[in-house]
Amino acid sequence: MRKIQYNNSSYRIHSELPAIGSRAPDVSLVNTELQNVSFANWMGKRKILNIFVSIDIEICAKSVIRFDELAAKSEDIALLMVSYDLPFAHKRFKATHVLESVVGLSAIRHAGFGENYGVQIIEGPLAGMFSHAIVVLDENNTVVHREYIDDIATEPDYHAAFRALGIEIDE
Repeated sequence: MRKIQYNNSSYRIHSELPAIGSRAPDVSLVNTELQNVSFANWMGKRKILNIFVSIDIEICAKSVIRFDELAAKSEDIALLMVSYDLPFAHKRFKATHVLESVVGLSAIRHAGFGENYGVQIIEGPLAGMFSHAIVVLDENNTVVHREYIDDIATEPDYHAAFRALGIEIDE
């Protein structure tokens, strides 16, 4: 069973991320307008799912801001930021940081996302929340890249996520 690190302790995570080459499980999440959404809302777009514990954890917030910066010129990519945070928190964060590209999504109404994506933390102080992971999908929702971030205090590999979509990002 997979584990993550948080504050020098190790905690178990439910299952595994979807396999490369597999069709991603569809999602049912809540956007910042309190509407239920699924991948059908981004039909034909490539998707980067940045799944994380909370927008209120500094490293998670930093990843949302960084993905927004890096995707500024990529209109055919949906940047889906997924956590258990309330939709109001995602909306406030986006407005506060003047983010343009990211879409904040909450799992508050729909059980199963954490299990289906293998990110549900099942023990410790963060039990029930999501570990930090990146899942990249092509326009047909096929998994083309995945990354577990084994330590919550570590940033994802942004370049690898974009490279999986054939995009080289400039720094």
